[in-house]
Amino acid sequence: MDGRLLLLLHVLALLLLAVVVAAGGGAVVGRDSAVLQLRELQWGSSGQKAAAAARTRTRSTTVLELKHHSLTAIPDHPAAQETYLRRLLAADEARANSLQLRNKAAFTQSGKKATAAAAAAAGAEVPLTSGIRFQTLNYVTTIALGGGGSSRAGAGNLTVIVDTGSDLTWVQCKPCSVCYAQRDPLFDPSGSASYAAVPCNASACEASLKAATGVPGSCATVGGGGGGGKSERCYYSLAYGDGSFSRGVLATDTVALGGASVDGFVFGCGLSNRGLFGGTAGLMGLGRTELSLVSQTAPRFGGVFSYCLPAATSGDAAGSLSLGGDTSSYRNATPVSYTRMVADPAQPPFYFMNVTGASVGGAAVAAAGLGAANVLLDSGTVITRLAPSVYRAVRAEFARQFGAERYPAAPPFSLLDACYNLTGHDEVKVPLLTLRLEGGADMTVDAAGMLFMARKDGSQVCLAMASLSFEDQTPIIGNYQQKNKRVVYDTVGSRLGFADEDCSYA
Repeated sequence: MDGRLLLLLHVLALLLLAVVVAAGGGAVVGRDSAVLQLRELQWGSSGQKAAAAARTRTRSTTVLELKHHSLTAIPDHPAAQETYLRRLLAADEARANSLQLRNKAAFTQSGKKATAAAAAAAGAEVPLTSGIRFQTLNYVTTIALGGGGSSRAGAGNLTVIVDTGSDLTWVQCKPCSVCYAQRDPLFDPSGSASYAAVPCNASACEASLKAATGVPGSCATVGGGGGGGKSERCYYSLAYGDGSFSRGVLATDTVALGGASVDGFVFGCGLSNRGLFGGTAGLMGLGRTELSLVSQTAPRFGGVFSYCLPAATSGDAAGSLSLGGDTSSYRNATPVSYTRMVADPAQPPFYFMNVTGASVGGAAVAAAGLGAANVLLDSGTVITRLAPSVYRAVRAEFARQFGAERYPAAPPFSLLDACYNLTGHDEVKVPLLTLRLEGGADMTVDAAGMLFMARKDGSQVCLAMASLSFEDQTPIIGNYQQKNKRVVYDTVGSRLGFADEDCSYA
């Protein structure tokens, strides 16, 4: 009897092993490590079919399609692709550096410092650090602006960058005096019956705009010619530390969000815009002040939003941005675990949390920087930045475990200094980073968020994290490490939530 039982257990074990092998790439070896197929890291690759733009909508929740920001083709030639990726990482480094409030008197908007001097010089050109068509590794979604009849159906669709580090949503508008090239048609306010400029005496032009951008609105009188009446308009001005800027009219209009519409939405109608926005129409601000989309839609969606960032970089791979607290649209494989959302009065738009510990591949790491408060969770930064002591500890433990597989070292790539030559390997076993958060919550980085493929042939694949310059700088959890996670922002309950989820919807 015992012999037959042992034989049965042995057969069941073999069957279970066969199921795991058949599952293919990305199979989880354990909570602390995973098998990653290297083709999942290739830029522009996707094995998933895109889903419909507006997935689910209830009375209190709307869901929008979320895609990786890649509006131009990624070069296939190895040298061109290497140059392309270096420029992407250089732009990300500029943003991460500008997020650091080294000067406490400066206000940071979307990781880009707004300066009163630049705002006052309305006609001044802000120098650019890169070309207009320079692409980023951010994520985008589609909204629609404007109302006034069926003739405008679809004409107002606009692709915007999703940024939790910004408050003011803005798009490029006609008549545009200085605008970068975008894929969608420019928004035309004259074609929208619901469009209106914000008057100068409105609170949105003064206190709210200053809280959102660091600079209050300025006023100008327009009209009066040909017998028409004069009117005052409120103008906004954003100057960014990476050389980008947007200036234009603060306005209101109807915004459509995945099938739901919100009237009287305050946004920036940009008439002069330059910078690192690629081919998008503008930016969606999901920060915490009054002018953010989250705050403006709180009466309808309850001040709760979440997203699921797809790991694949192909334009066909789509995740989701959910506005509202209804969890029926989630497909999380693990329960959502929450940690306290920390507010910093000196940096009002941003979402912070406290990280109490970390482990790599199940092995706890010790570092002086662990336990520090105010770790920034940001959808607009790509690569996670850790305090120098924490990064060194994480890198050392990762190298110990990954190096045990005898993968040879490769030269550093841009800001990534722990690289390996994985030529000839179709898949690798990757130790995963787990962050221990205040209150007992955990966030384990997906296997696709652990490695960055610098060379398509696998000869240079790097640990996808970097070190800050100083121990007292603000650590940042970037979007690369948030892939395949349901990340929940509950601004009313002051909490942040994390769960594992396959974000490439089919």
